[in-house]
Amino acid sequence: MKVLVPVKRVIDYNVKVRVKADQTGVELANVKMSMNPFDEISVEAALRMKEAGQASEVVAVSLGVQQCQETIRTALAMGADRGIHVLHDGELEPLAVAKMLKAIVDKEEPGLVILGKQAIDDDCNQTGQMLAALLGWAQGTFISRLEVGDGELKATREVDGGLETVALKTPAIVTTDLRLNEPRYASLPNIMKAKKKPIDQMSPADLGVDPAPRLETLKVVEPDKREAGVIVADVTELVDKLRNEAKVI
Repeated sequence: MKVLVPVKRVIDYNVKVRVKADQTGVELANVKMSMNPFDEISVEAALRMKEAGQASEVVAVSLGVQQCQETIRTALAMGADRGIHVLHDGELEPLAVAKMLKAIVDKEEPGLVILGKQAIDDDCNQTGQMLAALLGWAQGTFISRLEVGDGELKATREVDGGLETVALKTPAIVTTDLRLNEPRYASLPNIMKAKKKPIDQMSPADLGVDPAPRLETLKVVEPDKREAGVIVADVTELVDKLRNEAKVI
């Protein structure tokens, strides 16, 4: 079974995000970028399947600017077999990403697509669900455990009441949660090998998809700074503050 793993280039999670002076977005110039942490978990899940003999090939896919190839190389250094890069310099919304991934899936014919449940930049949590709808495939979201059988997957997912286990017929879409695994570090020899692994490049037009955004960002602002908390003497004072100051009851 071939496994397709989309990976996104985002601002590194250790970096403090700064809003541009003109409030048109966040500052990306001279900012450290890395693979979306949830996507690292997806790559690790696919690699473990391959090591267990449950997958024959792991293909990393990224959509965006030329530097996205660095993100693909990271996945290749972890152990992915080859990469696909859809080059686009503009903004990409989840629906456009899902449509382009569908076109790639139609071409590659994988048995499983593993995505991070969300990206830490836009927090949309939409692409996996949209892709499953476009393909008409079974889906398991926010999975914290994955068991692979013959033509079937058992995915344990986190829900409000605890854990839910669903059985999925392949081909299927799954999106990963933080508790699924701990991604490996790429070794220096594998980083060097990754430089020789192939990356196919294409454009949205090659996939027959119009990536034009449907939403317009009017303004980006930083959230208000949190005020210091106070210690109340008793429940009566707490209720009074909640009612008269916070006005939440």
